[in-house]
Amino acid sequence: MSDSLGAVKSWRRWADAPLRWAGPVVGVGVGRGVTFSSDADVHLLYAIPVFGLCSVAGVLLADLVVHPRRRGVREAVVVRRRVRDQIPRALAGSLVVQAVLLVALLGIAVGTASADGAGRAGRALVESCQGGTYVTGPWPGPYYAWPVLGGLGVGSVVCGLTLRRVTARAGEDERRRVRARVTVGAWGVLVAAPLFAVSSTMAVAVLSLPCGGWAGDLGAVGLASVAFVSAMTAGWCLVALLVPRVHIEERP
Repeated sequence: MSDSLGAVKSWRRWADAPLRWAGPVVGVGVGRGVTFSSDADVHLLYAIPVFGLCSVAGVLLADLVVHPRRRGVREAVVVRRRVRDQIPRALAGSLVVQAVLLVALLGIAVGTASADGAGRAGRALVESCQGGTYVTGPWPGPYYAWPVLGGLGVGSVVCGLTLRRVTARAGEDERRRVRARVTVGAWGVLVAAPLFAVSSTMAVAVLSLPCGGWAGDLGAVGLASVAFVSAMTAGWCLVALLVPRVHIEERP
């Protein structure tokens, strides 16, 4: 009986990493196989949260398989765990700031968006100066903002619930921290990748208008800086998602 139980435990431990990797693989497959929009840029804005949600689903699946609910009477030592003790605090703090910045930039973009040259609402930035009216796009107005905000909202709730489950359940602390970092990495992709797209698009649009002057140039530099930081963050979060043990030695 003990040998059989040991074999089951060994199988479950071996299945942990493949099940977690199944999430990102399925996310990429769904993004490539399902057409969310005929516009390539809008399709990408839907594909990013789908990738993140599938990645978190992989974490949940691995947690359910490797640590199934046990029946019967169990004895356990009461240990109070906090989510913030399981995640990399510096990365999580940076992501919170970037999430707030993403929402703020989208709010500005939605408030200043106008119809483009083809008359499609919310897709361009229009400015009048020097005796003329200038239209530039794409601009992350309502047409582009809702997929980002919807994915961010749903993804934040799902990732938060996943972190709570991973933190509360019994098991090895190292595996708990691995799953927590995978979840943070998935949420980071949901935040940083759209932030890069929004900030870089806004920077290009602002630079293409002759109306901004030095203030416009300064704003474009600020947006470009945000795009650079978010691109680096997205890459680091992808590492946390795919190779979470790189983060294990970080101070939480």
